[in-house]
Amino acid sequence: MALTAGIVGLPNVGKSTLFNAITQAGAESANYPFCTIDPNVGIVEVPDHRLQKLTELVKPKKTVPTAFEFTDIAGIVKGASKGEGLGNKFLSHIRQVDAICHVVRCFADDNITHVAGKVDPISDIETINLELILADMESVDKRLDRVAKLAKQKDKDAVYEHEILTKLKEAFEQEKPARAVEFTEEQMRIVKGLHLLTIKPVLYVANVGEDEVADSSENPYVKQVREFAAGENAEVIVICAKIESEIAELEGEEKDMFLQELGIEESGLDQLIRAAYHLLGLATYFTAGEQEVRAWTFRKGMKAPQCAGVIHTDFERGFIRAETVAYEDLLAAGTMGAAREAGKVRLEGKEYVVQDGDVMHFRFNV
Repeated sequence: MALTAGIVGLPNVGKSTLFNAITQAGAESANYPFCTIDPNVGIVEVPDHRLQKLTELVKPKKTVPTAFEFTDIAGIVKGASKGEGLGNKFLSHIRQVDAICHVVRCFADDNITHVAGKVDPISDIETINLELILADMESVDKRLDRVAKLAKQKDKDAVYEHEILTKLKEAFEQEKPARAVEFTEEQMRIVKGLHLLTIKPVLYVANVGEDEVADSSENPYVKQVREFAAGENAEVIVICAKIESEIAELEGEEKDMFLQELGIEESGLDQLIRAAYHLLGLATYFTAGEQEVRAWTFRKGMKAPQCAGVIHTDFERGFIRAETVAYEDLLAAGTMGAAREAGKVRLEGKEYVVQDGDVMHFRFNV
């Protein structure tokens, strides 16, 4: 599933440091977890302890994790919506991503100049949000001009769309993003067709100092970001980009020891990947056999044939049944044979909605 999250932020907030950690400073490898496929796109392994447990249980020849894409979005300055700085590039890149990871500076450091002269995370967030809102306002205004003429002629569809566009315009005038506006399911279909920048889901990434990575509860900047995010029903992840760049160079026991020394259970990067993955409504199912144990990404709500199609279109086209067992049930049984004997392995049909953690074997005939 080619879904990607874009990393945005003002200059000197730690955006590039974080992206370099994701891509391990551009180190190219055919194998995950870290691979750069483009100057501004990094592919990362989605951390999942279940994959390791399944590997221990099945003992396959190889194990393949699922992956996720991050895009480093061009820098932004005030006036980007009018083409200032790299504004046009910024806006075109952000249109191509499915979600936004907004890096916000939550540390004080006299050696790192802030673009506005002082550390003010809410002002930073509002600067970028406003540029996106202004760009969306322009799109909605153009659409309104066209729809208004048809609405005056009592065109039913135009009248309906005009109401939605007016609602959006009013929100933008109050500097509210489209995602903060409530719409019915039917209205949302029209809103999505507008391809607005501010409808994209957002994850705020609070970048703190090295001495606060284990406990940021007293950081006043992080508190401000959490309060702001709560108003948008957005999530906040706390990381230290500088430390993440160091962790990215470590592996195995060395990495575990470093995390223990810092007093944290997992890296901020792992938290970020998982949070971005879930932000897009993604989940994981597994296939497990002697040749390989593999994780596959699917959208929550997808049915068995669609999930089979993630592996190959032939699997979806010729779908018959899906032999399915929940990860927890398979782990408790110890083997697939024992899970069958316990009645935990099910044969699911075309209407089955796949669940996160399902271990599946597809039967198909083309």
